[in-house]
Order: sequence, then structure tokens, then C-alpha cells
Amino acid sequence: MAINLQKGQREQIGATKFTIGLGWDVNASASGAAFDLDASVFLLGASGKILADEYFIFYNNKTSPDGAVTHTGDNLTGAGDGDDEQIVVDLSKLNPAVEEICVVVTIHEAADRKQNFGQVRNSFIHVVDDKNVELVKYELDEDFSIETAVEFGRIYKRNGSWKFEAVGVGMKGGLQDYLNKYN
Repeated sequence: MAINLQKGQREQIGATKFTIGLGWDVNASASGAAFDLDASVFLLGASGKILADEYFIFYNNKTSPDGAVTHTGDNLTGAGDGDDEQIVVDLSKLNPAVEEICVVVTIHEAADRKQNFGQVRNSFIHVVDDKNVELVKYELDEDFSIETAVEFGRIYKRNGSWKFEAVGVGMKGGLQDYLNKYN
């Protein structure tokens, strides 16, 4: 049975292979432009920085060099129920220098389209094991009225085991801002 987390809560993952699923719904944009939310993953070392550019996983670099992390593809609309984007992880293949897997969602061209996460609802991140059992789930309930990017959660290694933390921290900026933060 899944553990529903609140912001800041942490829980052990207990699985070597799992899928990080992200979902959301959008309100109609005041600008009339379509929304395009993008999930990205930063594989960080002990320094809190990306090991190398290839360890930044997103719609244009879908697989980490060690084959441990794969982005299944960009959902341009977010329509429908369930996961809008997924990241598949196999910890047994993960470069041992990776200490943290940071998961963020950004709104593509948010400034140009006059969009923010205040126009997004029903946002969640969950971790599902390879038997399709939901391990943890975090539903974001904050009103991110000016934020255009949100760190949904992170998976980090502590004393040899992996834990999930419900982060839910927004930022006014985009993917480049996260690259600056983790590079």
C-alpha cells in the first residue's frame, strides 16, 4: 500500500527497479496558448552537482550513460488520467557516484506563454515498483501562482539505502535555472 507523503516527509524506497510517475492537469491559459510541462531528472554526486552533462535526463537526453535512468518521452498535452510523464530507474545499474536523483517539472516557454504553476492542478509524483505497486505518493497542493518550475521530489542515498523526499519547492524560472543550480 502506498504511503501518501506531505511536503518534507521522507520514506525509504525499498525497491531496486521502479518508475517515477508525474501527473498534472492544467486550467485554460489566459493567453490561450497550450501548456507543455516537462519532467527532468538531475543525477547528482556528493557535491550536489550533476556528475556530467549526460547525467541530466530530459526530453532531448532520455537515458543516462549507465543506462540506469530513462525518460519515457515528452507528453505535450498532459491530457488524460494517470501519469503524464515517467522516469524508469534501475538502481543496480546506477553509477555509484550518484547520491541523489532530483525530479523537477518546468513549463516550456512559460514566460512567453504567460503561464505558471498556479494554472496547474492535481499535480503529483509517485514511485511505483516493477510489480506496479505504488510505494510512495506526494500530491502537491500549494498554489504556485508565480512559479514556472517546481522540484517535485528527490530520491537520495543515505547509509546505503535509497529514500524519497517530497520536496514541492517552486521557482520562478525555467530549466536553465535548474541547470545553473546543479551544474
